[in-house]
Amino acid sequence: MPSRRGVLLGAVGAGIGVGLGVDTGAAVTADGGDAPRGTPPVLLTEQASRRILVLDPKRQVWDPATDPSSVLWAFSPLGDAHYKDLRPDASWVYPSESKVRRVGGRTYVLTTASFGFIAVVDYPSGRRYWGTAIGPGDDLFNPHSAEILPDGNVAVACSTGALVRLYAASQGPRASRYAEAELKGAHGLHWDGAREVLWAIGDDELVTYAVGGTRSRPTLTRQLTVGLPVGTPGKTPGGHDLFPVAGRPGRLWVTTNASVFQYDIAGRAFVQDFPGAAEIARKSVKGVGDDPRTGQVVSTVPESGLGETWWTTKVTVHQPSSSYTLVNGGIYKARWFLPR
Repeated sequence: MPSRRGVLLGAVGAGIGVGLGVDTGAAVTADGGDAPRGTPPVLLTEQASRRILVLDPKRQVWDPATDPSSVLWAFSPLGDAHYKDLRPDASWVYPSESKVRRVGGRTYVLTTASFGFIAVVDYPSGRRYWGTAIGPGDDLFNPHSAEILPDGNVAVACSTGALVRLYAASQGPRASRYAEAELKGAHGLHWDGAREVLWAIGDDELVTYAVGGTRSRPTLTRQLTVGLPVGTPGKTPGGHDLFPVAGRPGRLWVTTNASVFQYDIAGRAFVQDFPGAAEIARKSVKGVGDDPRTGQVVSTVPESGLGETWWTTKVTVHQPSSSYTLVNGGIYKARWFLPR
């Protein structure tokens, strides 16, 4: 990911929403192939156009410029009055996270960007549930992931800032009070409702935090600490993505610089016994997740020759193997659009 890069210029779109209306029948791809029945839409952090996109799984090639209908929903704070105070012209650079969550009967898309932007966006309206900007205009903090808790508060992982913050977002869209904990290379977050702990991944370790205090004055206390598998002796593992295994509760997807694992919470072990591991477990995976209905796994890895070394135009699908292509894309992460 970026290190004090210049501001990325490109086509941008204001926050817009379109109902998904997903067909549960077999999805016919652009080249005539069939995706499994019930394949969900694909959620992207798309850095080339500085947008969050939800894309039609029926198309194998997405080309929004010539086929706008391939975009089922899009978000950008640029030009949106709900986010003006967050200075998105400076902070909304290199979107680094997108995940969809259900809290209090509403659906939200959580997003961060490396130059400081963090928001929980109401879906499909695009309105702001909560947001902030940390040091807008540089990557001295580099927000890399966010998570919303059942009480409406929001956690943020900042990689170069080496910290996890828990904001009292339940107190309003501009709430600024937070609790903070140190975590070197903080990259990913997941709220574990069954155990009522916040998981976080850093450069070297997977940790849990107990959440205490009150909604308006939350606290974070570190509990479990587990060292990440070492890929190259003498080098940091480089923990990156952290996401629940949808098809197997009690496990977490964990990516490092070297490979992809599942963490078995009960067994306290990193394993690679999942279907398709031989293809999925590879280096530099930026995002990974599974669809429990079809069994498909989606992941992204950088490809060469693009505007940034961490970009790709491809979304790889496993179980069975296929892929999607975003024309002129600069994808960072891809996830199935599965509100949970």
